[in-house]
This record gives sequence, structure tokens and C-alpha cells, in this order.
Amino acid sequence: MVRPEDIQAWIESGLPCERVEVAGDGAHFEALIVSAGFDGKSRVQRQQMVYKALGGRMERGEIHALSMRTLTPQEWQAQRG
Repeated sequence: MVRPEDIQAWIESGLPCERVEVAGDGAHFEALIVSAGFDGKSRVQRQQMVYKALGGRMERGEIHALSMRTLTPQEWQAQRG
């Protein structure tokens, strides 16, 4: 069974990130990903970058559902106030 820690490690190994937080129950996961690489990218492009970092695990069904918040460091700071 996939654990939140696994998903976090896969994202961090495939995408330069300032912050990654993943929570979930083994079937459904939520992730916060903060990366400077998202700058200038649309939400869809950002999600595609994360899917690529996961190395096809979404397509193969290893990860059933993953909800993502993908932010640049500036967006993350603005949200934190």
C-alpha cells in the first residue's frame, strides 16, 4: 500500500521543491507542493509536472486519487500572510 511518505519522496526526487506535504489514507491523498519551477505555468502544467515526477504511478493505478495544491514560493508566502 502506498503511504503519504512514499508520494512525498517520489515528488521530491523528481521535482525541485521548497516544500512538500502529503496526507492521506492509502487510497486518497492530498498534497501541497511548493516549487519555483511552477513559476509562469498554468495549473494544468503544474499538475503535469507533478505527474511526471511520480513516474507513471498515477497511470498505473498505484495512486488512486491525488488532490494537489501547486504553488510558487511567492504564492505560498502570500497565502501564509
